[in-house]
Amino acid sequence: MVREANVKQAAAEKQLKEAQGKIDVLQAEVAALKTLVLSSSPTSPTQEPLPGGKTPFKKGHTRNKSTSSAMSGGHQDLSVIQPIVKDCKEADLSLYNEFRSWKDDPTMDRSCPFLDKIYQEDIFPCLTFSKSELASAVLEAVENNTLSIEPVGLQPVRFVKASAVECGGPKKCALTGQSKSCKHRIKLGDSSNYYYISPFCRYRITSVCNFFTYIRYIQQGLVKQQDVDQMFWEVMQLRKEMSLAKLGYFKEEL
Repeated sequence: MVREANVKQAAAEKQLKEAQGKIDVLQAEVAALKTLVLSSSPTSPTQEPLPGGKTPFKKGHTRNKSTSSAMSGGHQDLSVIQPIVKDCKEADLSLYNEFRSWKDDPTMDRSCPFLDKIYQEDIFPCLTFSKSELASAVLEAVENNTLSIEPVGLQPVRFVKASAVECGGPKKCALTGQSKSCKHRIKLGDSSNYYYISPFCRYRITSVCNFFTYIRYIQQGLVKQQDVDQMFWEVMQLRKEMSLAKLGYFKEEL
């Protein structure tokens, strides 16, 4: 009996040693697989082990999607992390109150608080040109609604009147004195002179004209489909166009 027990004990110890050896081999394989996975796809989380402590393994390995997309095109990842931006607006109470006060008793007098601020911040800067005398005449014509703008005709330069040539030309802006391609010309009141203007100057003038046209409509009671808030934001939009024009942004007809 003792000899049989010793034989069984020896067999059990041998099986235990073999089992421990297998466990060591499996643990080494698991550690190697973890190292391989982490080194090939550092951004991916470690997969959950299968029951029994074994880790699933496929022949070869697939690249992590986020890693491959970052390598193929970094702009894709940037578009994901960029915040969503939307256009917002909020009325400045001071401007809003000034507009409401003006609308209750609309006037074209530039000394009223509502118009005075717009003159100082938008109109004067927008109509300030190197030829200051002509610029003042342009502002006066805009205020009196006597300024006209028309496309330059296709007539040869030799047929243009001398007075018109002196006021610039198809290749020289009368308001800036710079050599520019002038596709339009302006006429002030009853004057027979035409002043050639560049697309940049034209846009600055028309942005101011659009503002005056709208507030004249309000003064004359022609704006009936808009409430006070809508009128205010329309005025702000027109001011925005003047601000962009004075900073050098403009649209050109092709």
